[in-house]
Amino acid sequence: MFQKSKKLINAAIFEKHQEIFRCPLCKESMQVIHLQSLVCSNQHCFDIAKQGYVNLLSRGISTKYDKKNFEYRRLFSKDGLFDPLYGAVSRIIMNHHSSNEPVRMLDAGCGEGSHLDNIQTEINRIKPMDLLAVGIDISKEGIRFAATGNPSSIWCVADIANCPFSSQKFKFILNILSPANYTEFQRLLSNHGLVIKVVPDQDYLKELREILYLRSDKQTYSNSLTINHFNKHFNLIDAGSVRYQVNLSEQLIEPLLGMTPLSWGTSEERIEKILQLNLKQVTMDFKVLIGLVKNKPHDLNR
Repeated sequence: MFQKSKKLINAAIFEKHQEIFRCPLCKESMQVIHLQSLVCSNQHCFDIAKQGYVNLLSRGISTKYDKKNFEYRRLFSKDGLFDPLYGAVSRIIMNHHSSNEPVRMLDAGCGEGSHLDNIQTEINRIKPMDLLAVGIDISKEGIRFAATGNPSSIWCVADIANCPFSSQKFKFILNILSPANYTEFQRLLSNHGLVIKVVPDQDYLKELREILYLRSDKQTYSNSLTINHFNKHFNLIDAGSVRYQVNLSEQLIEPLLGMTPLSWGTSEERIEKILQLNLKQVTMDFKVLIGLVKNKPHDLNR
């Protein structure tokens, strides 16, 4: 029996939801042509890759994350170490969407897609809804990984500072342990839409921080500047904490170090010290901010 390729399956999803896209170059609306490409009215063309994602960057952009970083994060996520966080974010979405209307959710800075995949799975397990999940990241390598996940999601290589979507198309924007662009988030959120931002809290991976940043000003962490910046752009309607300990097998210590930017730029001596300690537990500590756009206008262009 003939089996459709992943590209054709995902292209059909792009086509079904093509009204959400706008050209990142000229801001015109886009259409899927022949299940092959996203094309705008000015003929700017972006081909759908065989893996089922689309690259909407006009030029390549380098990032600090590489294939190994994404492999480590996926392994860490698959082992269930983010599950309490996924549960908390999923409950926020379910509690703020009570109607039977379709809902769109954007993960801005989705990396290799495991956060969005797991949150979508948790929602569908508890309270199935007509949910379109869209993930974007500036890393092509990350989106390639993401495209191997949930077949009903849309994955795009894109810049959060120039999101390739029409205005007011998303009920929820997730921004999990990732940089943000609040001007774009404000534009993309529908009326009464929410941005859900997850930032590290004071004790996040403190066991690593105490060694990697020993006797430096980074040995203790504060997210106060990040929260203040969020408050300038959104009405903070709620802020919750998610804090728990996770057990580490010896096989997860190296992936943990490879996954977190905490280890970037630190000395090999301190990395080796952590490996030799054979940590059995680490602290996961997050602050979850829920924001509503201030004075959202109703007449945004496209």
